[in-house]
Amino acid sequence: MPKLEKIVCALDLSEHSKAVAEYACMLAKTGGASIVAVYAAPTLTQYTGFHVPPNTIDSFVGEIVSGAEKAMEKFASENFTDVEVKTEVVVGYAAEEILAVAEKEGADMIIMGTHGRKGIDRILFGSVAEKVVKNSSIPVLTVRPAVNYIGGALYKD
Repeated sequence: MPKLEKIVCALDLSEHSKAVAEYACMLAKTGGASIVAVYAAPTLTQYTGFHVPPNTIDSFVGEIVSGAEKAMEKFASENFTDVEVKTEVVVGYAAEEILAVAEKEGADMIIMGTHGRKGIDRILFGSVAEKVVKNSSIPVLTVRPAVNYIGGALYKD
């Protein structure tokens, strides 16, 4: 029978991240697992050829990482109650970094959100969740944004 000892919970710190954290906490509590909450900051190295000095890009990425670390600590303290959690901010392409953290940590499962993009948005932005699902050697639970109908109108929570 599979054991659930460590969960990697990939977050983008959007309003949808709270729902992703709720699923991670529920499963962690059920299986007695710990959580590694991870945020992947972009590298921005693709902009070095556009007359932007590399040290400026490195400085900007450093500020993003510093801000993300503070935001992750705050998010973790508010949303990962009654479970063992550690936060990690990594820099790089999100799908690759999430998979690398899962491997490094010896995770048994990855939980992450998906924006449910379709059409041209999906073509332009791709899907981090899809890349993780396709390349992961462990189970991946994706959590879509909540969508409700009220008075015939469609809206997202």
